[in-house]
Amino acid sequence: MTSEIFMQLLLNGLVVGSIYGLIALGYTMVYGIMGLINFAHGEVVMFGGMICISILSAFISMGIDLPGFAMVLLAMICTIPVCMALGFSMELIAYRPLRKAPRLAPLITAIGLSIVLQQVAVIIWGTSYVKFPAVLDHTPINIMGAVVTKIQILIVVLCFAVMFGMLALVNKTKLGRAMRSTSQKPDVARLMGVNVNWIISLTFMLGSGLGAIAGVMHAANYDQIHYTTGFMIGLKAFCAAVLGGIGNLTGAVVGGLVLGIAESFFAGTISNITNGFLGSNYQDIFSFFVLIMVLVFRPSGLLGEKQADRA
Repeated sequence: MTSEIFMQLLLNGLVVGSIYGLIALGYTMVYGIMGLINFAHGEVVMFGGMICISILSAFISMGIDLPGFAMVLLAMICTIPVCMALGFSMELIAYRPLRKAPRLAPLITAIGLSIVLQQVAVIIWGTSYVKFPAVLDHTPINIMGAVVTKIQILIVVLCFAVMFGMLALVNKTKLGRAMRSTSQKPDVARLMGVNVNWIISLTFMLGSGLGAIAGVMHAANYDQIHYTTGFMIGLKAFCAAVLGGIGNLTGAVVGGLVLGIAESFFAGTISNITNGFLGSNYQDIFSFFVLIMVLVFRPSGLLGEKQADRA
């Protein structure tokens, strides 16, 4: 492997891993406060990309003349509240009535909600790939022999900014203290004046907002999105959350980056390793292989701690 190929695989993995980490934060925030794996979170990511594309198309049809990045940023700002409202509705309608139900009930509900959201996307946007409007500059930039675009650099920078901002919110603010207290002892938090229902709903909304940003970045990076996109990217981000330590916010970021980089190197080298028997299209199996290995040898993840069973 040449240094140019190594750098190219590293940068590709960093871009994808940043998106995984952003989505994994949404998973681990909900799990940390409720002990629930929200398998419909991937569909929120997909909705974020779809809604942003629709808003961008509306801007173009109205003749709004702004730089491409400014248009995407404005569309993303409009998309985030919609996805946050979707997350609030999911918690209020689907999950809140099941808080004291057997642990299997919310899990089945999450899977069913994922399917429902996919079908809603089909009704609104159809079954074909939805193309991202050509408003962004994809001029390649050479970095130590590797080629990246300005969009990919912006994706990494924005992902890191959002992820570290969310970590600061949870660990350094009064709201974050309320979220952590609700996660540890909800009954005691309620006695101390914390509105537990609102904190849980707000956690879903924040996670959905992160999912909206990730969906916009994914669509911008690949120039398209599909109604099934959320299913696979959501499962991979879940693998990243488990890899880092489910319930650990820093672990979600680390797990996303590690998984993205490892998956990139797997896709770039598997053909040579197997003498052409397997190609880069088998990269998806690597994420789930990592998940199995983590669950077998280190169930608490890279940065997680052992804790009691949760739903």
